[in-house]
Amino acid sequence: MKAINPNIFLTLENLLKFEWVSSVLNLRAGKQRSNSILSGRYASRLRGRGLDFEESRPYVIGDDIRNIDWNVTAKTGKTHTKVFTEEKEKPAFIFVDQSPTMGFGSMNKTKAVVAGELASLIAHKIKKSGDRVGGIVYSGDSYELITPKRDSRNIIYFLQKIVEANQNIYKPKEFDFESSLVEMVSKLHNVITHDFLVFIISDFHRYSDSVVKYFSQLSLHNDVILIKVYDKMEEQLPSEKIVISNKNYQVNIDGKNKKLKDKLNTDFDNNYKSFKSELEKYEISMFKINTDQPVEDQLMEVFGGM
Repeated sequence: MKAINPNIFLTLENLLKFEWVSSVLNLRAGKQRSNSILSGRYASRLRGRGLDFEESRPYVIGDDIRNIDWNVTAKTGKTHTKVFTEEKEKPAFIFVDQSPTMGFGSMNKTKAVVAGELASLIAHKIKKSGDRVGGIVYSGDSYELITPKRDSRNIIYFLQKIVEANQNIYKPKEFDFESSLVEMVSKLHNVITHDFLVFIISDFHRYSDSVVKYFSQLSLHNDVILIKVYDKMEEQLPSEKIVISNKNYQVNIDGKNKKLKDKLNTDFDNNYKSFKSELEKYEISMFKINTDQPVEDQLMEVFGGM
């Protein structure tokens, strides 16, 4: 039996290796509503009693007068109220794109392989915190929905579904992305309610305004993070003549044409910045991961700089 190239096709064995990687990564992003994106549990500030005291702050209209901190008020001469913290569950839901456009890779790995690795690392990181993990594996013409559970077997099942979709990624498919997304959304409304940490991993090759609208609705009661997986050739053409083809068409591209290279590079940057800017209106975070460098190294750089 011919050995599987792990840079082209995923295997469950390779995905499970990311469990140890998740244990040494400390992924934080201060911009999120949660204190730590992958910490699993997050602290929400409540003005209640019977919770852990966190701090005192100046009283504002609407605060519960029963929480007034009389000691600080007496010392400062200004009314202060007590702030309490409560640990809330932060279940995670991971959308993993394994549709045909994700099968591209020019140098190291394909986008689909990187997406699977990201999903595995995130799932294991959430599991270590004790929260529920689930997701959806999208293959273009179909999808698999894995209900969030606090169970290691559920993660293995999730990863296995990613592997199955990945190994069928090059089979001919006819599908309409937006209509299939609408169908998935109808399923997700019963799964993602509120206070979820939602990761959407894709190349975002076909996303339109209607899809952004769905993301904005999802972000009203959840933390939503988009991870764009891209290949270096999509960002910058090599300085040589290349041939790009599929079963029906073949295109010759002259990478030595500086005007063409500059235009493609500008289009990639502008499209990404425009999409990211639109998402930020709804407090949705987005960052890029390429197919060339190790996933864990890029995540450390991304979260260290956010």
